[in-house]
Amino acid sequence: MPVPRTPDPSDLLHRVFGFPGFRPGQEEIVRAVLEGRNTLAIMPTGGGKSLCFQLPALCRDGVTVVISPLIALMRDQVRALRAAGVEAGALTSGNTDAETEEVFAAIDEGRLKLLYMAPERLASGAAVALLRRAGCSLIAVDEAHCVSQWGHDFRPDYLRIGNLRRTLGVPLAAFTATADEETRTEIVARLFDGEAPATFLRGFDRPNIHLAFAVKDKPRDQILRFAAARKGQSGIVYCAARARTEVLAQALRDAGHSACHYHGGMDAEDRRRVEIRFQQEDGLIVVATIAFGMGIDKPDIRWVAHADLPKSIEAYYQEIGRAGRDGAPAETLTLYGPDDIRLRRAQIDEGLAPADRKAADHGRLNALLGLAEAIGCRRQVLLAYFGEEAAPCGHCDLCDRPAVLFDATEAVRKALSAILRTGEWFGAGHLIDILTGNATQKVRERGHDSLPTFAVGRDLSKAAWGAVFRQMMGRDLVRPDGERHGALRMTDAARPILRGEASITLRRDTVDAAAPRVAVKTLVSDEDAPLLSALKAKRRALAEAAGVPAYVVFPDRTLIEMAERRPATLDQMAGITGVGAKKLESYGAAFLQVINGAAEDLHPTRMKLAGRSQGAVYDRLAECSQQLYRGPDGTGKPMSLSPSLLRRIAERHPTTLSELDRVAELGPARMERFGAAFLEVLTSS
Repeated sequence: MPVPRTPDPSDLLHRVFGFPGFRPGQEEIVRAVLEGRNTLAIMPTGGGKSLCFQLPALCRDGVTVVISPLIALMRDQVRALRAAGVEAGALTSGNTDAETEEVFAAIDEGRLKLLYMAPERLASGAAVALLRRAGCSLIAVDEAHCVSQWGHDFRPDYLRIGNLRRTLGVPLAAFTATADEETRTEIVARLFDGEAPATFLRGFDRPNIHLAFAVKDKPRDQILRFAAARKGQSGIVYCAARARTEVLAQALRDAGHSACHYHGGMDAEDRRRVEIRFQQEDGLIVVATIAFGMGIDKPDIRWVAHADLPKSIEAYYQEIGRAGRDGAPAETLTLYGPDDIRLRRAQIDEGLAPADRKAADHGRLNALLGLAEAIGCRRQVLLAYFGEEAAPCGHCDLCDRPAVLFDATEAVRKALSAILRTGEWFGAGHLIDILTGNATQKVRERGHDSLPTFAVGRDLSKAAWGAVFRQMMGRDLVRPDGERHGALRMTDAARPILRGEASITLRRDTVDAAAPRVAVKTLVSDEDAPLLSALKAKRRALAEAAGVPAYVVFPDRTLIEMAERRPATLDQMAGITGVGAKKLESYGAAFLQVINGAAEDLHPTRMKLAGRSQGAVYDRLAECSQQLYRGPDGTGKPMSLSPSLLRRIAERHPTTLSELDRVAELGPARMERFGAAFLEVLTSS
């Protein structure tokens, strides 16, 4: 009895998902998971993490259980898999009874290949029994950084996953886009009992994302200008406070944008409505706290803006990573100012974490501030934090417009002197008055107009001194002291500068707003833009009819390729990236009709060969059988061959008459009529 052949992941990648080949770094990870090795993969967002466990799941026997953090994320992936013809289901608290019964039925009938579950469900004693009943053969952990106390999205329920792996005795594959060395170490300890898994570090660079920071100067106006230059594109604006999301969303609507707000204080149903709108509507802007985005699998977000400084460089990287998941150009803008720095420092100092954790959190904030106050290529600074070296990218605001620098050693020493001579009891505003010689009532009452540092800084404007103090906070030379109402105190890092043992270079930027960067208005040429709009309209109609997000039908990248290549047949349509066999069958004719005004009508059997070399062989065999329907001279007894038989011949491709007879079982009469002619077609192709 022949041994069943393990499906080829490369073939499934093309046939099921419609991709012509693996992205860099994917194939090695897929092979490791397929071989049953414990695996840890750190891949950039948009690098194709999901396929690295979905493809092995289709090749392996049994069910792959996927532990994922958010219901919305699980629902999106299940919908996308089903649209591609893959048996997948999710067990979540948001399921209806009918949805849950459907999943159980698929398990009992042996149809299910991927089962998505939230980590909270592992607390149930029935979870292990269910997974054994389902025949679980692999555990995949998405957003694996949630297992780490150092990760910015720590989820205690993730700590049960290691025990689940031991109990079931199956391999585990963990995936994340954001994990520094400390986080990776803890992932290995908690999920793999400290035994080193096959580890793949596939880099953190997202070259399609433009990085930009700007000092706050009327931040609402800055966000409105940024959005106006990108009108009609989907975007996210992150805010630190819930109330600000509502105010800024209203300002965007007043400016003519389609916008809504989202935060943790909203009713659960209202939040769900926003998520659905964002998934299904083109060009919607969501103004949100960081509660939004982690569960949104929307590939065509074109920009992300931060109206306030994020908490850490990991949080920043994760949040901007929600833009441009389809690989097309995307843009970011992060606003920050002294108040942001004070807020983030206070949140760390006033927290309940132990001292070593607070010190580490200050270090993470310092890394983000170093990125904000960078004097060279931002991408170099960002990647260096994750341990990668890179040349200047030419695709960030500081590569576009290099920073204007100056030797700030003397200015910083003057500022430090003013801080120390006033007993580290005052904030930047009062210190700037002293340095610029502004004898306010507060300065005079405290006798600070008689200090040696009074008026020694008149060479710089008040705004320039504000920039100096902000950059000093950004370099962690001074910190706001919560016990002294935010007064600045000097850190040990500043002492070498104060003693004249080190110099420092700062940016000569002030709070003046930078000239707005002109956005690319369209992702295709002017000639192709009308067709792309028509394809998007068709996609929207099909998505609404099916009740799914538009990108589940096809992502923007696929529609762009259709608009540029303009396929004329279903075979050509099958060559478009993202058009797998199931989607070709479901949507191919509808989109061909938009492109060409008419669509060819293929037999369902021939449809299964669309885009494959066997399709052309099938067509020639069908033409040959039609010509010989009544024999070579047109007077013989009518004989026909079924489409499924022609497909079998095209796929098996026999090379001799005896092999053709075994494959097709035509019988003597049909072999006599069709054998030689079919063999000629097969050998010539």
